Amino acid sequence: MTTPPQTHDVIVLGAGGAGLFCAGIAAQRGKRVLVLDHAAKAGEKIRISGGGRCNFTNQHATAADFLSGNPHFAKSALRRFTPQDFIALVNRHGIAWHEKTLGQLFCDGPSQQIIDLLLAECQRGPGDVKLQLNTRIERVEKTPEGFRVHTASADMFEAPKLVVATGGPSIPKMGATGLAYDIARQFGLTVIPPKPALVPLVFGPEDTRRFDGLAGVAVPDVETSIGKRRFREALLFTHKGLSGPAVLQISSYWEFFNRQQPISINLLPGMDLFAVLKAARAQHPKQDIATQLALHLPARLAKRLCDLAQMDGRLADLSDAKFRTLTALAQHWRLTPAGTEGFSKAEVTLGGVDTAALSSQTMEANKVPGLYFIGEAVDVTGHLGGFNFQWAWSSGYAAGLAALEVN
Repeated sequence: MTTPPQTHDVIVLGAGGAGLFCAGIAAQRGKRVLVLDHAAKAGEKIRISGGGRCNFTNQHATAADFLSGNPHFAKSALRRFTPQDFIALVNRHGIAWHEKTLGQLFCDGPSQQIIDLLLAECQRGPGDVKLQLNTRIERVEKTPEGFRVHTASADMFEAPKLVVATGGPSIPKMGATGLAYDIARQFGLTVIPPKPALVPLVFGPEDTRRFDGLAGVAVPDVETSIGKRRFREALLFTHKGLSGPAVLQISSYWEFFNRQQPISINLLPGMDLFAVLKAARAQHPKQDIATQLALHLPARLAKRLCDLAQMDGRLADLSDAKFRTLTALAQHWRLTPAGTEGFSKAEVTLGGVDTAALSSQTMEANKVPGLYFIGEAVDVTGHLGGFNFQWAWSSGYAAGLAALEVN
């Protein structure tokens, strides 16, 4: 005998940041919400974020900090639930926090505090949130009343509203899947092909040879750019290529532009290295060129750049032309990576459910009433530094309110 489906007002697929926040918003307004997730614990991505401290928002977040096929799509949700709104919620829960840099806000304590906040918000009532983990979704179907979700254990759940918050394929070791895209396509929604974003870059053969042995060398202040988009943060040489905030940031744009544009790297932004070298030659003619460059860059990197420029010896013995060659290497590096380290190292996913298929105010599918997509599943990808969590809160809030309405 078939067990009849369990009924709820809203079913949320995904117990990450966006899904839990959406569930809490709906429950606080009286709805009975079921949250399903295949993981053993809720909020696993939150737990590992920010080095275990959770970079839970960026207080300067605007739509300009997001990549999307429609750069205006995020504006409505970000206006309705702002970084200041989430900061107020964090304060209400007594969570101590600090600004690290560039508006990035972190918990003073462990990331678990944000997970606990979300779970507590789910229990504020007057509605109810039932959280069911270790549950694999088998399929979703449309019914006259709304949606029916079938699980691998043969359970069935029904609700007039279905919110898909299962994220993208980044960090597959945590169980990330393309379920959101499968559901979107099932209901006729376009999916922008997903790509890894905020991801380390891999050198090609020539750069691998040129920079072999520099793994672990960090440069605290560099500028990376593609076109008009520039980021000024730290860079790290790895065994495979480059990482660090400045590189992760620009990697999203390199993928967004289909890897067609080289990346410009200035290892000494704000400095005219050519002028500095000329002045040093006049003041310290007997100084070694590698010693002078090591005043501004890590010694191993300085020595390598000098080797690549075929320069050694005293400043007095080096020409302006040599200085220009070294300056070009350090301040006008044009990098064409061989690729990235892929979804396994990507912090988020570029692409996803096409925003043209969704309402920017409610996150509801335009042609499928009652079906919503939020968070990383959508073609809205934030910069590094708390922006993607803010998108989770803002899009989850928009869908949570919309799920209260009767079709």
